[in-house]
Amino acid sequence: MVAGEASGDLLASLLLRGMKARWPDLHAAGIGGPKMAKQGFDTWWPHEKLAVRGYVEVLRHYREIVGIRHQLAERLLRERPDAFIGVDAPDFNLDLEARLKASGIKAIHFVSPSIWAWRGKRVEKMHRAVDHVLCLFPFEPALYAEHGIAATYVGHPLADAIPLEVPRVASRHALGIAPEETVVALLPGSRRSEIQYIGARLVAAGAELQRRRPGLRFILPVAPGLRPLVEPLVARHAGTAKIELLDGRSHEALAACDVTLVASGTATLEAALFKRPMVIAYNMHWLSWQMMKRMKYQPWVGLPNILLRDFAVPELLQDEATPAKLADSALAWLDSPARCATLVQRFDALHRELRRNTAQAATDAIEKILAA
Repeated sequence: MVAGEASGDLLASLLLRGMKARWPDLHAAGIGGPKMAKQGFDTWWPHEKLAVRGYVEVLRHYREIVGIRHQLAERLLRERPDAFIGVDAPDFNLDLEARLKASGIKAIHFVSPSIWAWRGKRVEKMHRAVDHVLCLFPFEPALYAEHGIAATYVGHPLADAIPLEVPRVASRHALGIAPEETVVALLPGSRRSEIQYIGARLVAAGAELQRRRPGLRFILPVAPGLRPLVEPLVARHAGTAKIELLDGRSHEALAACDVTLVASGTATLEAALFKRPMVIAYNMHWLSWQMMKRMKYQPWVGLPNILLRDFAVPELLQDEATPAKLADSALAWLDSPARCATLVQRFDALHRELRRNTAQAATDAIEKILAA
């Protein structure tokens, strides 16, 4: 298995749990993170090695990443596992999967690349690279069927892992937050490049919110290993806002908060599953942004908006993601209880649609692939 960042580590760990329940003697190894390790995964390289986003950032680490992929491929071709599962990270995994598939190793891709959002020609590479795609969203298998690629909708494992009823009271108690406090959660992402480009903007937005509305409480979950990057940003940009850093605990933070400012990515879906009003922000190297912008197929970037096919929550991207505009959008949620209630209803319906006992559905599909 290969999972290339914190969100992939989370998804892969949930899949591993189901696989171990089905096959108690399972041995899984490759590239992963701490959540996978807790499921007994044998980590040959840490997932942080692949946690790079944007064309410019990838180029800086290109030689190291290609070297890791070559070494991993050589080892897998020697050891010949029953199957390889690439978890997201298509830029790394698809070339690896193509090489393994050509040698007769079953290649499964878990988490479809967003061919419906951008880089649609990637489906041609997937046709060569994978035996089967395990899809998180219900509309994806039909898209693959058009190209002769076998795919199964397995639901989203986070929809199973996150309860339908938000544990707000328990999460506030665990974080030491009083019932009457108004809480803003800042989620700047789990990659170093995201902290670099987004972290300061979200922290400065917290300072702006504090200036306009004293008494707000701010919490910021920090992904493992990123505290040394986050702490200086908070010291530099927080102003008078007291921003409490949490070691992980992003799910408790989302359950406990009243609104979240969140970097585009898997965390936006987590926020939706916790039924939280949110403002989606993103910023990257200007050249990466220009290249991505030209390949975008639809008006939305955040997963909740893509799935609902509507700007259900605001998106502030690149130069629009200013502290003032982020603060404006956050306060608009805090001042609109009726709008928040409508959003909760929409997110609840989405949550139920994505709940499909992913571990069971995925292992059913994997078993059929191995038997073919």
